Amino acid sequence: MYGYGKAVLSAGNPQVVVVSNRGAYVLQEHGDTLIPKRTVGGLASAVEPVLTDYGGTWISWCGRLDNSGRKTGAMLEVPQADPRYHIQEVLLTEEEHTRYYHGFCNACLWPLLHQLPERCTFRQDYWEAYRLVNRKFARITLQTRKEIYWIHDFHLALVPQFLRCALPEAKIAFFWHVPFPPADFFQILPWGRQLIYGLLGSDLIAFHTPQYAQNFLETVARYYPVKIFREQGLIRFRNRRIIVSAIPVGINFHRFEQLAADPKVRLRAQEIRNSLGAEKILLGVDRMDYTKGIPQRLKALAHLLEQHPGYRGKVTLLQIAVPSRNGLGEYGALRQEVERLVGEINGHFDEVQGAIPVRYRYQSLDLPELVAHYLAADVLLVTALRDGLNLVAKEFVASRIDGRGVLVLSQFAGAAQELQGAVLANPHEPHDLARKIKTALEMPLPEQRSRLEAMRRVVKNHDVRWWWQSHFKIIKSLYPGTIPTPSAARL
Repeated sequence: MYGYGKAVLSAGNPQVVVVSNRGAYVLQEHGDTLIPKRTVGGLASAVEPVLTDYGGTWISWCGRLDNSGRKTGAMLEVPQADPRYHIQEVLLTEEEHTRYYHGFCNACLWPLLHQLPERCTFRQDYWEAYRLVNRKFARITLQTRKEIYWIHDFHLALVPQFLRCALPEAKIAFFWHVPFPPADFFQILPWGRQLIYGLLGSDLIAFHTPQYAQNFLETVARYYPVKIFREQGLIRFRNRRIIVSAIPVGINFHRFEQLAADPKVRLRAQEIRNSLGAEKILLGVDRMDYTKGIPQRLKALAHLLEQHPGYRGKVTLLQIAVPSRNGLGEYGALRQEVERLVGEINGHFDEVQGAIPVRYRYQSLDLPELVAHYLAADVLLVTALRDGLNLVAKEFVASRIDGRGVLVLSQFAGAAQELQGAVLANPHEPHDLARKIKTALEMPLPEQRSRLEAMRRVVKNHDVRWWWQSHFKIIKSLYPGTIPTPSAARL
């Protein structure tokens, strides 16, 4: 848990309701007892501090499938040893989860939003399941009357309008965590108008970058004859003001600094370096997802070693592939492709003495181990084909308290707009990516320090606390005097 000051759970109503597909906990059954188990993920680490400050309720699907017809899942206080807020479970049937999550969210919206139309599957039953599950989330949310509703991501785009219809005066903020494509592209979606209408139930709709916000405003204009003030990020819709803003997610900068200074973490970083036996270490930490550009990264490494033999036996890419969406066939196919490329590269250069070109690990890392890997690396490779933001890039920057290290960042990641000190690369072009990796490997230490210092200022100033306070300041400006000031505490 992050230390923001203790929020008190009492008979009085907490102030904030967070609504998302997944939350910070899953529920595991042990006989008749439900045990909350902490999850690891960017959404959890970014959003949970709000609830520890304000108190409140987090409404999410907690990993259980239920076909018994129960309308409402469990409500628990978490963490059990020192309760800070409630979690309210949304129960889904197996069919709902398959068609809503694997179907509409992951086989339709996810590739569409990342501008990969050839991967999209448009099915009416997927859409119907999406509407049904969004209604279920809204119904359960309406049972928890609080000061402000904060809804997250493309899984629940219809929830704001469902809430607005039932509670016309509700204060609703929505954060869109993934890219929002240009209007021409979004209009490929057969149900695009309905999705936009759902979002327009919000008072605030926030994105990672100004470009995503402008794409959204243009899309709204295509579907609805409303007044849009682009420079102000304002929509006039049915006698309501809707603010559209770019508020990129931050990280807990202080926590990453703390871990990077921990002697145990630093010792572990040295152990990682020693185990690889390389003069220079490239690091990739990604979910196993086709948007992350892992095959492109491997091909760029092969090109680098082919064109510059002096790096053979001296440079190793340590690729951490975090398991993701194992129930979908194309993710299994991606894993096979990645592992094939790893084998081919290592086999091609197997006669070279020294470090192995690629070390590949298909696993998750806890936070201290993740920071140890950041410290062990000379270069972090973030080569997403398209990414809403990319918190890994920010975490690496926050962890490098030694002033060393280079970030090679895809120009198509949202974080590229904030992290001006990164070496930007086009992951679609292996030769360009190879050149940028070479630049990073050869970068003088004074330049590394200068670039990192500039990026660290940005990441520190726009941390996770800045992120969620920015949302609430906007809501407060729309509804003066209604949003409380959180407890005073530091990260």
